[in-house]
Amino acid sequence: QVQLIESGGGLVQAGESLRLSCAASGVTTRMFTTAWFRQAPGMEREFVSGLKWSGGGTNYGDSVKGRFTISRDNAKNTVYLQMNSLKPEDTAMYYCAAHYGTGLDMISRAYIYWGRGTQVTVSS
Repeated sequence: QVQLIESGGGLVQAGESLRLSCAASGVTTRMFTTAWFRQAPGMEREFVSGLKWSGGGTNYGDSVKGRFTISRDNAKNTVYLQMNSLKPEDTAMYYCAAHYGTGLDMISRAYIYWGRGTQVTVSS
């Protein structure tokens, strides 16, 4: 059974940076895709970024392009989300999600494994 554990959230000021981590366990193949989603109170869950473990392809939501970078450490089975130039509108609960396969899907229902989330709050 795949388990995803997020960490790294916190309270920062606008313009600062944070790095989120998603540690995955129970993954049995590199044909695996991990993504970050976020959800603010009263809002729909939003795709942030995705990464294919095989080949390393990535994609990003329009609102974070140029500011966020997704990466992975194969040895640690961990995916990172480096968030720079944070804005108050980035405030949300950030979730790590995953599925077997290589589709860089941007819709949440494509992902069957989910972490519990880590809160990111950006003050102005």
